[in-house]
Amino acid sequence: MRDLSAELDGSGLRVGIVAARFNDAIVGQMLDGAHARLLELGVADDDISLAWVAGAFEIPLAARSMAASGDVDAVVCLGCVVRGETPHFDYVAGEAASGILRVGLDTGVPAIFGVLTTDDMAQAVERADVARGNKGADCVDAAVELVQLLRRLV
Repeated sequence: MRDLSAELDGSGLRVGIVAARFNDAIVGQMLDGAHARLLELGVADDDISLAWVAGAFEIPLAARSMAASGDVDAVVCLGCVVRGETPHFDYVAGEAASGILRVGLDTGVPAIFGVLTTDDMAQAVERADVARGNKGADCVDAAVELVQLLRRLV
């Protein structure tokens, strides 16, 4: 059996990050973790682009533009949607997820879903905590691995 697994080597990669300002205390921690992990994996700081958007609902359009630009090898999408008392959570979280998926499928550029969808703020704080295995860093791993895998599959 031929193993096509990819290594986590970000050397020479250009990575875009689209981050939502809504719940920015949480997203900021995820961004810190993502940035640190990109550098650990060998992505040059000058090869990391960051675009801020209002909220998770706006992430897919900015991610699509970034992916279609040809300036990045992957886009990491970071946001946080916390369940409230109305169905707003379901619409925003669901559309952000499907939109980010479409970015990758339509452009061929990996678009990684790093939007926390939690029942309360305590869950969001726990998942964004850099000391506990920050989800932003996890998304970077997924992005780098997928870029490298796709390169092996072509």
